[in-house]
Amino acid sequence: MAYESVNPATGETVKKYPDFSDKQVKDSVDRAATVFKNDWSQRTIAERSKVLHKAAEIFRSDVDKYAKLLTIDMGKKIAEARGEVKLSADILDYYAKNGEKFLAPQKVEEKPGAVVKAFPLGLLLAIEPWNFPYYQLARIAGPYLIAGNALLVKHSSSVPQSAHAFEAVLEEAGAPKGIYTNLDASPDQVSQIIEDPRVRGVTVTGSASVGAELAAKAGKMWKKSVMELGGSDAFIVLDGVDIDDKLIDKAAYGRLFNAGQVCCAAKRFIIVGQKRAELFTEKLKQRFEALKIGDPMDESTDLGPLSSVGARDQVVKQVEKAVQNGAKLVCGGKAIEGKGAFMKAGILTDIKRENPAYFEEFFGPIAQIYAVKDEAEAIELANDSPYGLGGAVFAPDVEQGRKVAEQIETGMVAINKPLWTAPELPFGGVKHSGYGRELSHFGIQEFINWKLIDASAA
Repeated sequence: MAYESVNPATGETVKKYPDFSDKQVKDSVDRAATVFKNDWSQRTIAERSKVLHKAAEIFRSDVDKYAKLLTIDMGKKIAEARGEVKLSADILDYYAKNGEKFLAPQKVEEKPGAVVKAFPLGLLLAIEPWNFPYYQLARIAGPYLIAGNALLVKHSSSVPQSAHAFEAVLEEAGAPKGIYTNLDASPDQVSQIIEDPRVRGVTVTGSASVGAELAAKAGKMWKKSVMELGGSDAFIVLDGVDIDDKLIDKAAYGRLFNAGQVCCAAKRFIIVGQKRAELFTEKLKQRFEALKIGDPMDESTDLGPLSSVGARDQVVKQVEKAVQNGAKLVCGGKAIEGKGAFMKAGILTDIKRENPAYFEEFFGPIAQIYAVKDEAEAIELANDSPYGLGGAVFAPDVEQGRKVAEQIETGMVAINKPLWTAPELPFGGVKHSGYGRELSHFGIQEFINWKLIDASAA
């Protein structure tokens, strides 16, 4: 599959990794099964917690070292990369600190002597994307390892340095070799792993099309699955909210973080009032046109490259198709000539429902802006999407924001701020955005066998 790190800022191939042979894959699964059965599942939660806590310490001990790998692998701005390293450490620590509480036996009050206890499922296969190379791994490693499972991880072929670094951190922290295995595997090999009866669950973060295929495969094999897929999140601005620089700051952050390559990023800006939408568009245009685009290692850069030239060109083609179907390109949206995967942040307006862009996810720095007449139309438009991951509602008061948020068909909604993530907040969506949850105490529940042991009176 060509596991190689190509710096998206320069186009330089930095490092290549050989694909795993079929024997390497088989040996990896065999080793994982053995270490799960004979070691990891037999350890106490406290013993497993020590490993995760140590891994968090290792990440924090050299943040710049690990951050630079992210920037080289997929072009993340260096400040954002540091933030991802710290967030990943926080997630590992969160489960190290809370594992005992989340996995505590639960008595059945109506039946004295009956108890429900948590047991690991066994081997789990995780298929992860390139946009947050450590964070995506931390949010599966934290809960699933603390629960006693073993992880087989097929990370994106474009971020191999980050993938191997994460595995090395866990091993340095004391995880037995094989309990977390990074696999430089092919799609055919992944299919074979899913078919292995020792693999009891599959978790996928990726596109809706890939998720549907893998969910069907897992379902046929009677495997539990979690799907964290795409999103086209609405950023709703209700009447009474000032269209000022503070709002534009939040809008730009919500759309441009990680060069717009975030599944739960703000993508569809729905503004109540035509004149207010025009003002919002003009202010956001000014902000986008003032961005400093360049080297993601430079602290002063506002917008770095996309993850690859292919990813950049895909977004540019979507913009062109949207315009061909009647949308107006207000600014940007074009590739920047020269080395690297750079493009200008863009704004699309006048998108009608028959335009393919209306239903597509734009995985890059492109904002869609819609004007609606009132709150009801804003809700209707927000829900008129195959996706249902997240969203944001900006309201004059929080209570109004809550009422609107409750009517948005998603798994997550933020009020008066862009949607973001934290270890204690559940992450996941509905509709084509998938099913299941990661993070918080909800995330740890997905791959646990809650077994009833009933010693109550007959």
